[in-house]
Amino acid sequence: MARRSDVKAKMVEAAKQLIRERGHGATAFADVLERSGAPRGSVYYHFPDGKSQLVIEAAQAHAHEQVQIIDRVAQDAASAAGFIDAYLGLARDGMAASGYSRGCGIAPLVTEGSEDPDEMGEASRRGFSEITSRLAFHLVAFGVDQAAARVLADAVIAGAEGALVTSRALRSPAPWDSLRVALAASVAAVSPKASRQAHG
Repeated sequence: MARRSDVKAKMVEAAKQLIRERGHGATAFADVLERSGAPRGSVYYHFPDGKSQLVIEAAQAHAHEQVQIIDRVAQDAASAAGFIDAYLGLARDGMAASGYSRGCGIAPLVTEGSEDPDEMGEASRRGFSEITSRLAFHLVAFGVDQAAARVLADAVIAGAEGALVTSRALRSPAPWDSLRVALAASVAAVSPKASRQAHG
C-alpha cells in the first residue's frame, strides 16, 4: 500500500503536469486522480482547503524543480554565458519534447481568475522570486556584478515566459533560439572572462 505522503506527492506532480498543459481552470480533481492513480477519498484528506491548495502546492513544486535544475546546470557550466545558454536550452528542448504542449506551472496563477486571488498571487510571487533569485545567485558566483546579475535573472525569466507562450503558439523552437542569441550578448557585456573556478 502506498504511503499517504507518496499519494499526496503523486497528486501534486500530476496537478503540476496538468496545469502546465491546460492551466488550473481546466484542471479538475478528477483529472488529477486519473493521472496520479490516487484513490478518490484522498482528495480532501490531503487538500482540505480544496483546489486552491492543490494548485498552490503544484506551483511550489514547479518552483522547487526549477531551482534544482538551475543548480545542476550551474554545476556543469564553465561561465555565466554557458550557464544561461544551457538553462534556456533545456527549456527549449523540453518544450519541443512535449510536442509544444507544456507551459509554466506558475504563470496560470497570475493569468487565470481565481477564487483565492491573494493566496494565488502570493504563491506566484514567491515561486518566481525563488527561481529568479537562484539564477542571480549563480550569476554572481560566476563573477557578474550583483545588480547586473539581478537584471539578467529578471530578463531570463521574463524572456522564458514569453518563449513558452510564443513557441507553443508557433509550434517552433525559434523563440527560444532568438532569446538565447539576445541574452548571450547581454551576458557577455557584464560577465568577466571567468573560468569555472570563479564559480567554485
